[in-house]
Amino acid sequence: MVAALSIQVLLIWLVFVGCALLFFWMVTKVFVEQEKALDQAAFAFVGDFTTPELTDAMYFVTFFGSKYFLIFGSLGLALFFFIFQKWRFYALKIISIAATTTLFNQTMKWLFGRPRPETAFLEQGGNSFPSGHAMIGGAFWGLLLYLIWTNLERGWLRWSLSALFAIWILLIGFSRVYLNVHYASDVLAGWGAGFFWLILAINLLKKVQKRMGRKVEEEVSDEHISEEAFQRE
Repeated sequence: MVAALSIQVLLIWLVFVGCALLFFWMVTKVFVEQEKALDQAAFAFVGDFTTPELTDAMYFVTFFGSKYFLIFGSLGLALFFFIFQKWRFYALKIISIAATTTLFNQTMKWLFGRPRPETAFLEQGGNSFPSGHAMIGGAFWGLLLYLIWTNLERGWLRWSLSALFAIWILLIGFSRVYLNVHYASDVLAGWGAGFFWLILAINLLKKVQKRMGRKVEEEVSDEHISEEAFQRE
């Protein structure tokens, strides 16, 4: 049990460091070396199998990483968790992670100021790097994946749902490149930044939750002591 937990912690930290390295690697490639081979190769790859039917499917997929879905999806899911007392802290996790990831994404878009591809299938406002669908959407769906993994006990169901959510995250990122609204480097940087912040935020919120739990226990203990003292009097 301890060995399995240690391996899990090690894997999480490897992903955490790997995501940071991925983001800074993309920054170096795009803004320092001004390398375009990756982005050109990605556009050429998706161009080889572009069809009207697949394009419609990508419009559908990309909606689930859009700001409209993520705003109302986050609020709706947070409200759902808030209804149940034992899950209320999940509501705080969803709202805080969604809000802070959005703030960081918009700040980085403004700082890097990379224009979107001119070949985009649809009009999109704002800058391109890093991809908001990949970063904010990745954090949102990644948090749901985390909640599934940590709350489901059945091995096959947990693995199946986790795999489906992971594929869904990849599809949303892929849809941005397919629709030419983001470069592949935008998406990779978005995933790196989004998952990096998700892991960091989850661990910070765990510490907050533990402190709140201790505070509640101390208050209950103090009340119990006060009641005993009053009864003795």
